[in-house]
Amino acid sequence: MPVNIYELGLIYNVNVDPSGAVGIQMTLTSPNCPSAQEMPAEVETKVRAVRGVTEAKVEVVFDPPWDPSKMSEAAKLDLGIL
Repeated sequence: MPVNIYELGLIYNVNVDPSGAVGIQMTLTSPNCPSAQEMPAEVETKVRAVRGVTEAKVEVVFDPPWDPSKMSEAAKLDLGIL
């Protein structure tokens, strides 16, 4: 897919603590998303690789539910939705 998960609106919250611990709330396009197992784990792995990050935790939430309105204008353009 040509659009990253942030531009897709899948990242709801990022909290960085002064100690370097990062907490991320993210969602998926649906609870039955085929990437439901690997995507959160991959996000956590990528965040842990950032210099200065001491810990990373990803929480998958479905409230509020994702819908296309959460996408950035750039993502909509890239996907031909606008």
